[in-house]
Amino acid sequence: MNARITPGSRRDVGLATWAFAHLAGRVSGTEPPAVFLTLGRNRRLFRGWLHFAGRMMPGGRLPRRQTELVILRVAHLTGSEYEATQHRGLGRRAGLSDAEIDRVAEGPDADGWSGRERLLLRVADELHATHDLSDATWAELSAELDEPTCIEVLMLVGHYQMLAQTLGALRVRPDRPRR
Repeated sequence: MNARITPGSRRDVGLATWAFAHLAGRVSGTEPPAVFLTLGRNRRLFRGWLHFAGRMMPGGRLPRRQTELVILRVAHLTGSEYEATQHRGLGRRAGLSDAEIDRVAEGPDADGWSGRERLLLRVADELHATHDLSDATWAELSAELDEPTCIEVLMLVGHYQMLAQTLGALRVRPDRPRR
């Protein structure tokens, strides 16, 4: 399927977003990320979104490995090939092994997760399925993490569900590796 809105040029997204996307592509070893060049077509919204998203990843309270684990689970649950492709590489850089990345698809009941990892995967599953957390899951989460981090986990899952939906509806394709 063709993209409904194609990634923008420097003129479409502005010099700052265009340069940021090209730098991000160099760092990730891909072409400039389409997520930035597509969403960047709405310059004002893009800047606010980037600031918001950056507060959770890479600047969140959760360790990066756990953040990437949650994002990969949301990508799996939503069927977001763009997010899955993007975050496999980021997950590796954050310390996830290829086997762990593959195991994300098996979910929280798969062997090998730590207690906290299992809980975070369960939170992602429950929020995705019901848009809520049971009192039992909330009790576990709030016993494991402080209040600001609990809020961050809920917003991380919701943010990546929103992003997966937006990228899917816009038919944004995964970024190709740099040549």
